[in-house]
Amino acid sequence: MDQERTAIEVDGLGVRFRLGRRGRRSFKDLFAGKKRRNRPGEFWALRNVSFRVSHGEAIGVVGRNGQGKSTLLKLVAGVMLPDEGQVRVHGGVAPLIELTGGFVGDLTVRENVRLTAGLHGMGRAEVSARYDDIIDFAELEKFQDTPYKHLSNGMKVRLAFSVVSQLEEPILLVDEVLAVGDKAFRDKCYRRIDELLAEGRTLFFVSHNEKDLRRFCTRGLYLDKGGLVLDASIGDVLDRYNADNS
Repeated sequence: MDQERTAIEVDGLGVRFRLGRRGRRSFKDLFAGKKRRNRPGEFWALRNVSFRVSHGEAIGVVGRNGQGKSTLLKLVAGVMLPDEGQVRVHGGVAPLIELTGGFVGDLTVRENVRLTAGLHGMGRAEVSARYDDIIDFAELEKFQDTPYKHLSNGMKVRLAFSVVSQLEEPILLVDEVLAVGDKAFRDKCYRRIDELLAEGRTLFFVSHNEKDLRRFCTRGLYLDKGGLVLDASIGDVLDRYNADNS
């Protein structure tokens, strides 16, 4: 694959978790290196996962609950580090993978928009120019000075998607978080995703909704038992997934 056209490279990826404990690793584990043996209660959420993604591809990540789909998105977003292998991302990432990711509860909606957009590299002038569109899309005109922590989950989703979809990052990561929103807003989000794909953005999309996966994605990654079972067209991947889980 041409290096200039490669958006994401994943090689020999492995992530290990510990049962009954918050977080993946202790501070000491960060310096333990590859020689550290598995401790009791540890398991591999992902292992030996490798693939390439070209700029402009729309990838649907498929699998049962607990098979590493959201973990994979967090690794691509850079908010989690692998225990084995590596992830190389060529270009910025616009992540919509956690309901409250990047937002501060005590800050108002207005303050959070400026903070989050700024953290993703949007300059003050650009934030100001896009601010009204962000608020209008999120349908939060009456809540601009409301602390984020007082918003409903649906409002939080609307705000998060509205900010993320205004970023100029070439790679968009979308997890199941959109399922929290109401159907009318979800349809509006999906129309916006169509627009971003038409602009040549790269999409990583996690969903259990087969109709949505077929709508947006041309290629699928099927994860099961910590491994990449199939990397093929989205139709072939969904057929295999349905056959395995019928």
